[in-house]
Amino acid sequence: MSQKKKFCTGALLLLLCWLDGQVLGEISDDFSHCLDFFYNKTPPKGIDAAGYQPICQRYKNLYHFASLYHRQSRAPLYSAYRLGLADGKRPNNTWKYEPQLVFSRASSEMTPFQFATYLDQNVIESQAMSNDYRNSNFTRGHLNPSMHQKTKENRQATFTLTNVVPQRAGSNGGSWNGLENEVLKRFKAYCNGSMHVITGVMPYESEPLRINNRVSVPEYMWSAYCCPSNRSDLPAHMQSFFPTHAAVGRNDPNSGEEIVPINVKAKASKRGYDVRRMSLETLEGILAQRLAMSVSLFHEQCQ
Repeated sequence: MSQKKKFCTGALLLLLCWLDGQVLGEISDDFSHCLDFFYNKTPPKGIDAAGYQPICQRYKNLYHFASLYHRQSRAPLYSAYRLGLADGKRPNNTWKYEPQLVFSRASSEMTPFQFATYLDQNVIESQAMSNDYRNSNFTRGHLNPSMHQKTKENRQATFTLTNVVPQRAGSNGGSWNGLENEVLKRFKAYCNGSMHVITGVMPYESEPLRINNRVSVPEYMWSAYCCPSNRSDLPAHMQSFFPTHAAVGRNDPNSGEEIVPINVKAKASKRGYDVRRMSLETLEGILAQRLAMSVSLFHEQCQ
């Protein structure tokens, strides 16, 4: 085997050989290739783009959702998607990385780590790695959860590290998982047509917390949905949940209670990981304060 062929095996095939022009990546300054995942094809407004990379999440030559990725934090600020009823089980968690974060002309397809016999240092520096989560006491917390996706390929595509953040097990497997199931039930029972969801994070206001001194840990998770067409016979107790609703969840049991109070009666394993349900306007007000940005998540408030 020639030296050139040896060099173009494993991950470097994706990152370096394609620089010859065989495959063009799709890193850009906007979400122009995947606007369908935002209500009215309009991404959130008011977010300062400095340091962020829009990613149209592509797998098996199809787009599945969109993420706004922060390179320095090696974590997404949010993922946006259309909710779908899963037609099967949760897939095996084959984790993937994004070659396009390294070189602008690399593949725009997310790539399973298992296919990488060697990871170039540029890949490691550009994004989170599976090793970052080992022995960290944090789980890989999906922003776009696999069971909010319809097809097997949709669900497999959510297992990219550009769609996850370090999340405490008490949140990921407890109260936040409960919120995800709650939203799914509302979609199934009351939403006609599409439901657009944006799920993201709030970093710590003070000194950033990182796992492996690399990947930023959020203090809070947040999520909001837009269901522009819902049943006309909504029960009275459901009317405040449409067309939009939102929530913020704790990812640190030791954080203050200004944003999300603690339910002292909760089970010990769930205490401190509470989720506060709220209006879209309330969430946008919290984000404006915490992110120092005037944020509008859905075009014309999903009206």
